[in-house]
Amino acid sequence: MTKNVLATPVVSPEPDEPVECAVYDFGVTRRGFVQTLGAGLLITVLAPPSLGQRRGERGDRPALTVAARVHIDKDGTLTVMTGKVEGGQGARTELTQAAAEELRVPVERIHLVMADTSLVPDDGITAGSRSTPSSVPAVRQGCAAARNLLAELASARWAVDREALDVRDGKITHAASQRELTYADLAASEDGVKALAQTIPADVALTPVKEWKVLGTSVPRPNRRDVVTGVHRFPSDTLRPGTLHGKVLRPPSYGAKLTSIDLAPAKALKDVVAVQDGEFVGVAAPTAFLAEQALAAIAKTAVWEPSPQPSSQEVFAYLKEHARDGVPKNPFAEELAAAAKSLRQTYHVAYVQHAPLEPRAAVAEWNDGKLTVWTGSQNPFGCHGELARALRLESDRVRVVVPDFGAGFGGKHTGEAAIEAARLAKAAGRPVALRWTRVEEFTWAYFRPAAVIEIEAGLDADGALTSWHFVNINSGGAGIDTPYRAGKAKSEFVRSESPLRQGSYRALAATANNFARECFMDELAEAAGRDPLAFRVAHLDNPRLRTVLETAAERFGWSERVKKKDPNVGVGLACGTEKGSCVAACVEIALEREPERIVVRRVCQAFECGAILNPNNLLAQVQGCIMMGLGPALREEMQFEGGKLTNATFGKYLVPRFKDAPELDVHLLDRPDLPSVGAGETPIMAIAPAIANAVCHAAGVRVHALPIRLKPL
Repeated sequence: MTKNVLATPVVSPEPDEPVECAVYDFGVTRRGFVQTLGAGLLITVLAPPSLGQRRGERGDRPALTVAARVHIDKDGTLTVMTGKVEGGQGARTELTQAAAEELRVPVERIHLVMADTSLVPDDGITAGSRSTPSSVPAVRQGCAAARNLLAELASARWAVDREALDVRDGKITHAASQRELTYADLAASEDGVKALAQTIPADVALTPVKEWKVLGTSVPRPNRRDVVTGVHRFPSDTLRPGTLHGKVLRPPSYGAKLTSIDLAPAKALKDVVAVQDGEFVGVAAPTAFLAEQALAAIAKTAVWEPSPQPSSQEVFAYLKEHARDGVPKNPFAEELAAAAKSLRQTYHVAYVQHAPLEPRAAVAEWNDGKLTVWTGSQNPFGCHGELARALRLESDRVRVVVPDFGAGFGGKHTGEAAIEAARLAKAAGRPVALRWTRVEEFTWAYFRPAAVIEIEAGLDADGALTSWHFVNINSGGAGIDTPYRAGKAKSEFVRSESPLRQGSYRALAATANNFARECFMDELAEAAGRDPLAFRVAHLDNPRLRTVLETAAERFGWSERVKKKDPNVGVGLACGTEKGSCVAACVEIALEREPERIVVRRVCQAFECGAILNPNNLLAQVQGCIMMGLGPALREEMQFEGGKLTNATFGKYLVPRFKDAPELDVHLLDRPDLPSVGAGETPIMAIAPAIANAVCHAAGVRVHALPIRLKPL
């Protein structure tokens, strides 16, 4: 049963005929999938769902056959299958490019099937910036293996050297004899079936970067026309024949326990199904309006037992007091005592919500004891497992389909809406669509964790770091290690008893850790009498991070701007490395007093993530990270008291608006000599500390908390 209580945290991973049914993009039925593929080969080999969710065990998954990744239809259609999802981050485009590159065909020839647990291999959760370094190579390996096997078949059939064959546009040709075979010709043969049933070799050679024709270019999203014209159906648009609309009763406050309720008022309404299973109470009705009426009727009869909860004003003291095993002491007491100067500071980072474009939604349908759920999830196989466990079903009796959906930002790893819809559908005996309201999304989805961060460091007489001790309480260990050289250094993460349900968020705890570290580095630079840029460069041994920092500073004109002192105008910088990529940002801000607010005028950001797969998509990811990072830096924080959120609407929880958009000057550093790594998270890390340091430059007062407050200044 889904528990709507904050005391149960989610541990961050370190869930009638429809209108024009034919246009709905539900994924495809098994029968429809086979019919679409025609008479070609289809051998699907899936890893058990649980394997895809184990952290650090990706290498334990069973090897896939070529046919589990690639299908070649008799008409030449190339279908490529992946367990990854598309939530606006560009995975559909880059994986299509990867397949096209290795199969030597235009991107238009690739049909990508994503995130249908009955059809595709388990490529793991779409999180942690892993699609680029893990799934792109996996798709490339499968497609390269298919291309090689087909070329070898042609070579054997014609008794010619493999090197004498040309492979392109889905055809294999032998120029000397003017012979030609298509992929479809070879795949349909008996030898082709046997060949493509082989396991994908681990050492299959991939196309070198210098020979890329499709990767490295700005290919647009393949289904862009369907998205902008409304043909595509997101999870919240999905309907099935005879669909009912569901609503679930939520507690009036966090931790409240249901002691009694009367379902009779709902059951008295025509065609309404009311369900109670322990503390789970829900209704299903032919219309959403009737479902809301039915839920309101029984909500009046509910009796709740409240539970004490700390407020947002008390939360940082609460987290420190409830730190498991206490807060560790600095192990470098001797180094601090011998230091010419030492500094100690505490930083606070508030809870924030993901605020995705599309709140949680799911449609559940039972058929002959089998369950199919269409939902928006970053974790299709994890959701599959949750459903099987919650409803006590064998794995092969559950299917999860994830259409391209409206964003996640790390907030859609869990399957609450899917489980709720499935329970209601089982009770009703009809499909049920459940769509969370925006208030439900704000209140009952998990939050980015709050953090208390304590840092202590020492400097010698020359301004060099002699010791560094960094402690993160509650939010996590992502990006916790300092990239800066110090005589002795230790960074520690301490778990706490979070009063709010918390989980993953874009870049995990790296946002909080980088904020605290980069603000503290500015304080250390001041103590050492050094420019913030020069102080960082002097302590950086990582050449990639130093390059992006120097690039951003040069393009921004740091040396000239930092010397100018305009009233209420400031500049700041920050950098960081995480997920194998490097970022640096310089910003200019202005302080306005009526009303009091911080205006971010310009952001100059440099980013490097190895060889660039799609320049335009990468630029969009970096720009999106910058804009998203503005929110928690300037305004976003969850406010709560008495177990209730007090700002669970967009009218009170102020995400960035168009008017907040600064001038963006983004510089992407292409490194074809390095492996491609993810870019969906790291670019967000530098924006908050750069703004905080700019505020200090303008106002002369250090910032120690997010969101940044002007009034104490």
